[in-house]
Amino acid sequence: MSESKIYRVDAAAITDWAQACARHAGASAQVAAHIARYLVAGDLLGFRTHGLLRLRYNLTCLDNGQSKAAGEPLVLNQRSAVQLWDADLLPGLYTMPKAIEAAIVMAKQCGTGTVVMRRTQHVAALAVYLEQATDAGMLVQLMAATPAQRAVAPFGAKSAWFSPNPLAIGVPTTGAPVLFDISLSMTAAGKVRTAIAEQRQLPYAALITAAGDYTCDPNTFLADPPSVLAPLGGEQLGYKGTGLNLFSEFWTLALSQYGRHQASGDGDANTVWVQVIDPEAFGEGDEFRRQSQAIVTGMLETQAIDPAKPVRVPGSGALAARQRQLEQGVEYTAAVWRQLQWCAEHCQQPLPEPRVTPE
Repeated sequence: MSESKIYRVDAAAITDWAQACARHAGASAQVAAHIARYLVAGDLLGFRTHGLLRLRYNLTCLDNGQSKAAGEPLVLNQRSAVQLWDADLLPGLYTMPKAIEAAIVMAKQCGTGTVVMRRTQHVAALAVYLEQATDAGMLVQLMAATPAQRAVAPFGAKSAWFSPNPLAIGVPTTGAPVLFDISLSMTAAGKVRTAIAEQRQLPYAALITAAGDYTCDPNTFLADPPSVLAPLGGEQLGYKGTGLNLFSEFWTLALSQYGRHQASGDGDANTVWVQVIDPEAFGEGDEFRRQSQAIVTGMLETQAIDPAKPVRVPGSGALAARQRQLEQGVEYTAAVWRQLQWCAEHCQQPLPEPRVTPE
């Protein structure tokens, strides 16, 4: 299989295939549909490390019982606009839309709604859930932490304490929504592994070696002892990333009252903060969207340093990638296609026939 080829496949066909694989692994019809839908959604938006590349992980978790195949999250505590859930190791791809819907219902009643959910199996890309809220005219903020994982060093350290802790926001405007999804580390572990597989250096010094040196070499991630991820801000400004990681873990692990000690055997299971705000609790929803659009428009009208690289709105590239791939087929590299072939053989579900083109 040539490493320089791109495999393109119809989005509906690959979604149906992924759903069939999840069903073969024992997932209920609803759980399987969510796994397929939101992993493909990650690919469509360009979050390659959190798309169908993670299907093998989800199938393995279903096979070995690390992930529940059916069921519902448990509501442990609640008030008018706040709920604490235990997902009981259900797939995050299934529980996240439920948490957002519950937060939307509370926001319509109270102006805001918050769900903190612990022990949900890995949620993949936060960005894929944002439009559920923005389509309802709501602002949404998501944060996820992994209490059993230590991968990110605090500023000034060479050993890890935090998980990568992604943060995402979605904002409705009069046009396309603003969709923002970042990790609070300099890079994500999945991107480091991708760089190793593709035999290339990281674009910036995002790792800290056991000796305390910042490096672009992804292979140090496999050393003994391994390098760790640097916090957002890196060698000069990483104290800002450390503060943001503390913010994330106070709002997730501390509020859920389920932290690193309790979760030591939970693998990649996440704790998630979901908050939705209804602008109509503050005034006219249409006026909020006009004000949001004015902020975006003004930003786009600023003078670019390089005219060939104009200022762009977070999420605009992802939405353009989705439109292109819906028209031309979802794009997979040869390395990812091999992972999908493993899933196909494991589940006895032949992949849809791709259209193969040079990269």
